[in-house]
Amino acid sequence: MTMYDIILKKRRGYELTDEEIKYAVDGFTDGSIPDYQMSALAMAICFNSMTDRETATLTFAMADSGDQLDLSEFGSMTCDKHSTGGVGDKTSLIVAPLVASCGGVFAKMSGRGLGHTGGTIDKLESIRGYRTELSEEEFLEQTRKIGICVIGQTGNMTPADKKLYALRDVTATVDSIPLIASSVMSKKLAAGAKSIVLDVKAGSGAFMSDAESAKVLAEKMVEIGRRCGRNVSALITNMDMPLGKCVGNSLEVLEAISVLKGETKGELRELCLELASTLLSMCHEISHDNARKMAENALDSGSAFEKFKQWISAQGGNADWADNTDLFPKAQYSLEVLSPADGVIQHMNTAQIGRASSSLGAGRMKKGDPIDLEAGIIIEKKTGDEVRKGELLATLYSNKQETLLNSSIIYTDALSISDEPVEKPKLIFDKV
Repeated sequence: MTMYDIILKKRRGYELTDEEIKYAVDGFTDGSIPDYQMSALAMAICFNSMTDRETATLTFAMADSGDQLDLSEFGSMTCDKHSTGGVGDKTSLIVAPLVASCGGVFAKMSGRGLGHTGGTIDKLESIRGYRTELSEEEFLEQTRKIGICVIGQTGNMTPADKKLYALRDVTATVDSIPLIASSVMSKKLAAGAKSIVLDVKAGSGAFMSDAESAKVLAEKMVEIGRRCGRNVSALITNMDMPLGKCVGNSLEVLEAISVLKGETKGELRELCLELASTLLSMCHEISHDNARKMAENALDSGSAFEKFKQWISAQGGNADWADNTDLFPKAQYSLEVLSPADGVIQHMNTAQIGRASSSLGAGRMKKGDPIDLEAGIIIEKKTGDEVRKGELLATLYSNKQETLLNSSIIYTDALSISDEPVEKPKLIFDKV
């Protein structure tokens, strides 16, 4: 068996065996197969795709290429949630304590933000003292005690995926559904949870621009999970406008706390209830309706909020900040964005709004860039809302005053306003 033969076989459209896929992944990981040959294989996969079996084998091989979390001591109650990325997506901050307060075990590794999308770990770090790095024993011990732990990704988890993604990014092979699906699911398998819910975003702020493409990706990932012995479901959700009102790390934590306290209703609360209900129905093996009632009760009774405070405190954060959000540091400078005309907001370019937030300091363009945890945007008007000239659309926040004007231009340009009426966008397009 040689890598040349594997590349040629896939280039000609034939199905690769499990042994051939594992040979390629193992050799690429240990360095015996060079970048240029793996790049050629990735391009062949882009052109000729992969079967469900091939994709599952690729996923498992990448998951097996490095460290894996062993959560078997917690049985079938382990849960994980993954979003394909968006703007204003702070659902993990709500879903994690919601699920844990209902008996699920939510032990998760999360990532940082990059480009126009935010990251859960950055948001959690806006709570002073919160530790995002724990040893494996600390991670497991906290999970045993309170049923919840969320940390940053370890350095040696799925090294094959990290190497392959770096190649795909510079060889125009990112937009292949088998390669996307295996990349996402390899990390989920390595993280060890039995039940996984996927929030697959569609729209101007998402990797998949339309709901149909997002559903194809979701179906592929769900099938991979099932072939690898996991319970997996997916929601296809709208990212054609930011989720909730807040974009930016500290601001999103404040909005999540407001939902957990029962102060904020609307789309963010609804999506979190659906994600949590999906996980609870799988790990408890109950109907979705019963799981939904369980999740609603946890929010309404305050038990999810109490679990949130317990979680933050366990990882070194000051839980008093949740009770008194005035303790959160605020940005020094702000600027109101006013409507340039009368009309109805027809569309929001969500990626551009994410870039406006990043330009305020809330995001990073490459790994390692510093970020301003207090920077961001509070949105007052969204798609389908009527506006009057001079009415408040959003407020921008930053600790660098010079960023405000340019960010306000980016934000205003992201909105389309006209006299035509438009329906409020759907929140959830489909379920898989």
